[in-house]
Amino acid sequence: MTAIPTENGNSENEHGWLTVWWQVTFLDLAKQMRWSYLPPLMVYFAAGVSGLTSVVGAFFLKEYLDLSASFVAGLAFWAGLPWILKMPMGHVVDLFWRWKALLILLGASLITGSLLIMYALVSAPGQMDDIMPLATWYVVALMLAPSGYAIQDVVADAMTVEAVPQKDENGQPYSEEDARALHTTMQTLGRIAIISGFASVAAVNIWVFSGTEDISDAARLGLYGNVYLTALIIPVLSLSGTVLHAVIQRRQRSRGQTLQGPEVETEVSWPILGGGLAFVIFSILLGTSSFDYAQEAIFSVSFIIIAYLIAQLMKELPTAKANVLIGTAIIIFVFRAVPLPGPGLTWFEIDELGFDEQFLAILAFITSLLALIGLIVLRPLMARKSIAYVVFVLTLAAGVLSLPNLALYYGVHEWTAAHTGGVVDARFIAILDTAIESPLGQVAMVPMLAWIARNAPPHLKATFFAVMASFTNMALSASSLGSKYLNEVFVITRSSVDPATGEVLSIADYSQLGQLLITVGSLTVALPLITIFVAQQSRLRTKE
Repeated sequence: MTAIPTENGNSENEHGWLTVWWQVTFLDLAKQMRWSYLPPLMVYFAAGVSGLTSVVGAFFLKEYLDLSASFVAGLAFWAGLPWILKMPMGHVVDLFWRWKALLILLGASLITGSLLIMYALVSAPGQMDDIMPLATWYVVALMLAPSGYAIQDVVADAMTVEAVPQKDENGQPYSEEDARALHTTMQTLGRIAIISGFASVAAVNIWVFSGTEDISDAARLGLYGNVYLTALIIPVLSLSGTVLHAVIQRRQRSRGQTLQGPEVETEVSWPILGGGLAFVIFSILLGTSSFDYAQEAIFSVSFIIIAYLIAQLMKELPTAKANVLIGTAIIIFVFRAVPLPGPGLTWFEIDELGFDEQFLAILAFITSLLALIGLIVLRPLMARKSIAYVVFVLTLAAGVLSLPNLALYYGVHEWTAAHTGGVVDARFIAILDTAIESPLGQVAMVPMLAWIARNAPPHLKATFFAVMASFTNMALSASSLGSKYLNEVFVITRSSVDPATGEVLSIADYSQLGQLLITVGSLTVALPLITIFVAQQSRLRTKE
């Protein structure tokens, strides 16, 4: 663009640059929106709405269940298993693509079961405890929900590939660059749909918990129950997306349009189905046994199985593309595998900093809103820069953003509040940290998802998504294991009471939380940077 001389020097040039940036970042995204994108986006949005119960779940766990921080961190491992099981799920979706609506229905049923169990726990804890311990009910609900979401996510992933057009309005195939932009937009919209769900329910939680600081415990539990009943809208949303998908396809058929789909019928891959089935059986047997290292054994075996399945799928790609995919998957794996502080940090914020349900909902809303803005603003960068570059930047940012939580633990907010008239207090620092950190976690996955959507063989789209997603989701299981180990080294307890009797079950002790936060922050930076350096010096180097 040629700059036009003005009295303000570069003002015209700057105005032109801002106009181009606005068009590329926002208007172009809106122009690329299509009706065919809506069905998978509705399923993703339903997954985001699942955040409606996150605040009440965290408070119910903290206040009424006598579970240690290391045990809760370990539960995150088991809750992540359904996402690893996306391997066989993805291949089943490819094999029975015509009946994908039934799979969405199955996922919706599991989610409904989980929500009804949690409603019963908070509304009638005494009766539920007569049948089984409350902690056991909680674990059952915790496993049902991710199983349902994982099934629906597999179908939605494959639907995103089907939703992106292969030809322009003139009937000409899109260039590789245009196809990359379209798939990046589709995957960005998918993340936007999820985060929009988070933002919507966070706003609802802010309203629900407004003025509830002094209500009784019984009234508070009743409020929690209403939230779980409201959350039953989640399965309705995902089923509505499936119905809309069928309507759109019927209209396309009536107009004589060719539907997007695999050109080659998917053949049964017994290694994938057999490996997935073996993993399911192995996980159930170990999970119900008294073996002390069941989680570690399941993780090791699942890693071997997934590595074998990836090796089989890589045969479907040229060697160069296979190397790129493996390299990028490893980088993202390590980025997501770094351990987290665990529930102790949230407990500290509730007990020591006085964060209540409404304020945690406000933090969730800010996180979601700014994550949306971050995804939209960073979309052009993700379309141009390599995944290694994106993860490098995110790693440095994550390291810096681990500092505010550490500052809150060591009481820096007391000093800042005293010198700012109470403005920069604990809540101010928490909001500032959340505002800056919010886009990071969602950005990392978009480039890889777009790469898979663009390069995976059409007849194996769901399988590729599922296997590679299982590999990167295993990173979350590794993160959960790391968090459990760290919480066994740095022991943290919180105050809790029995919801039925009011008996005190445990008292708070956060003396080792500072050491935990320092360790987590150091690993957050060191592990991904080392991995990026090693990968980029090998044949797995990626420029995509």
